[in-house]
Amino acid sequence: MHRTVAVPSHKGFWRKLLAFSGPGFLVAVGYMDPGNWATDLAGGAQFGYTLLSVIMMSNLMAILLQHLCIKLGVATGHDLAQACRAAYPKPVVWFLWVLCEVAIAACDLAEIVGSAIGLQLLFGIPLVWGCLITCLDVLAVLFLQNKGFRYIEALVMTLIGTIGACFLAELLFSKPSLGGVLMGFAPSSEILKNHEMLFVSIGILGATVMPHNLYLHSSIVQTRKFQRTEEGRREAIRFATLDSTFALCLALFINAAILILAAAAFHWSGHQDVAEIQDAFKLLSPVLGVGVASTLFAIALLASGQNSTLTGTLAGQIVMEGFLNFRMRPWLRRLVTRGIAIIPAVAIIGIYGESKTTQLLVVSQVVLSMQLGFAVWPLLRFTNSREKMGVFANPLWIKTLGWITAAIIIVLNVKLLVDTFFPGLLGSAA
Repeated sequence: MHRTVAVPSHKGFWRKLLAFSGPGFLVAVGYMDPGNWATDLAGGAQFGYTLLSVIMMSNLMAILLQHLCIKLGVATGHDLAQACRAAYPKPVVWFLWVLCEVAIAACDLAEIVGSAIGLQLLFGIPLVWGCLITCLDVLAVLFLQNKGFRYIEALVMTLIGTIGACFLAELLFSKPSLGGVLMGFAPSSEILKNHEMLFVSIGILGATVMPHNLYLHSSIVQTRKFQRTEEGRREAIRFATLDSTFALCLALFINAAILILAAAAFHWSGHQDVAEIQDAFKLLSPVLGVGVASTLFAIALLASGQNSTLTGTLAGQIVMEGFLNFRMRPWLRRLVTRGIAIIPAVAIIGIYGESKTTQLLVVSQVVLSMQLGFAVWPLLRFTNSREKMGVFANPLWIKTLGWITAAIIIVLNVKLLVDTFFPGLLGSAA
């Protein structure tokens, strides 16, 4: 798929933007997968609109980091995994590869469980069977890959549009407080003081800024056949950044809509303990007084889960080929990734019952967040390097924002680990 999508060289702004549009939407899919639902629902039901500021901050981080991925891919012709393989010794490369595979498996786990829940809510299929049915999506991925990269992008955009339309309707049904929503986007120090709020916040961070998306975007941006001159690369970076920024703004709308819906429907109606997606489905229509509300919720969930499966395979192939210089047939790669995620999902559901699915989703997103620093650090190092990037190396203001972003991610994760395994330690030290 490398350099297979033509870019018109003598056309206007909109024709060029259309040619570059697509990769940003594939990346944005990862920012609105079922793992987001669990964390956003829990955040909205328990804490009202307070964690909207976390969603906003996470989205701004995502826009910056995906821009850096675009710069790396366009300026060097290498994706992040390939750049790591060239820069680091073999043990470090293998370590980073394993961490990324863990992140992909955690993401795939969220997609499996989310799709299975959607199938159960819409058609009454038991969750264990729903998890197994999701294996069949490998056929859709293979078919679209054979048809061409633009077909994958078109399907992803269609599913994103479906999710967005469903949640636009849900917001109209729930009638949230506009003032409360605006206040929710203002940061609150309470987030750092409340361990439960911090845990959900880092889950939101992990669900929003996904480590394997950094590897994915730096690769698929190279599907465009742009001019390999300094001017051509600058143009490619500009249009690809517009594409990803717009797509991530749609992801921000959907993530915020889920939290706003949970806050408006559950937080002030005596249902603050709603954290299960199934419970939200059952309560939405009665609480909002709109019969179709629950159905739209389930349709959006199923579309979200299926959408995310399309990019999971691509990310897995890119990571394995980039770090190890090893190619695996797409169908085999998909089955291996699915197997790694399906086994714990089926085991936990079989042993503990269906009530543990939402906790499974939240934990999977925290696992994703734990991997972020190991992807963000090399990305910043490479894009800051004039030796590697030439004239496209990050200016001082982007370097500053990038390292602030990395520091926030690392500090929040360390605080979560300390609070989880050594509760009260930081408080007593203070």
